[in-house]
Amino acid sequence: MKNSVKPEVIGVASGKGGVGKTTVSVNLAVALAAKGKKVLLFDADLGLANAQIALGHRAEFNVSHVLSGQKTLQEIVTTTAHGVRLIPGGSGLLDMAALSGRESAAIVQAFSDIEDELDFLIVDIAAGISPQVMTFMRAVQRRLIVVRDEPSSIADAYGTIKVLCQEGIGDEVTLVPNMVDSQAAGEQLYRRIQDVSLRFLGQPLGYLGSIEADDMVLQSLRQHKPLVAGWPGSLASRNFRALAQELCELTPLEGSPGGLSFFIERQLA
Repeated sequence: MKNSVKPEVIGVASGKGGVGKTTVSVNLAVALAAKGKKVLLFDADLGLANAQIALGHRAEFNVSHVLSGQKTLQEIVTTTAHGVRLIPGGSGLLDMAALSGRESAAIVQAFSDIEDELDFLIVDIAAGISPQVMTFMRAVQRRLIVVRDEPSSIADAYGTIKVLCQEGIGDEVTLVPNMVDSQAAGEQLYRRIQDVSLRFLGQPLGYLGSIEADDMVLQSLRQHKPLVAGWPGSLASRNFRALAQELCELTPLEGSPGGLSFFIERQLA
């Protein structure tokens, strides 16, 4: 691996599906790229991968070709029209959805092939708390948990945070309230979950802003085009750009080796 810079490695996850996790991952990646950052998006929702669809991009190869030995990870990296480089997952592949922690760790190890200079590696992680999810959660530096203001999403987000704490990786967890009525409503949702986390887990949570409900999000999904690229003036687009700016302004984590070496070496511990 020839990287001379240390990219921020950010995992985007959720307690349950259907809360907009991939929408957040894709639009955050595109917003960072629009700021001139070199971004690699890894679609680690391996069984139901759809980041390439949201990006309006068609990839010939995906991670399944790496696991089968047909391709290296570097060989399947593809560049999208929006300046984001993408490692596609395998959509609709049952065996990919059921990877063990060891098999998922092998994918992480394959990142030693990546030679690109990067500022950010965004890892779109599957919903839930499977061994595969925990493998990727362990490998990233910062963990964004996407949550909606509805009971099952809140309960599952808290459940995910609880498991992360039990696994010893409850640090650097940031809540991203999605599809909220306002920034004030999003911050209120954050504070409710933060209070419970502090009370029962002793774990503080980060907060960098919320994504407000926006009808243009559905339009962007239907047209297979990232919101921030196709509808830059929309409310949620402004929220995504603000979130990207907040991430750019975060202080690098002390004591962390950073970059892809961190992502890989966490699997050797």
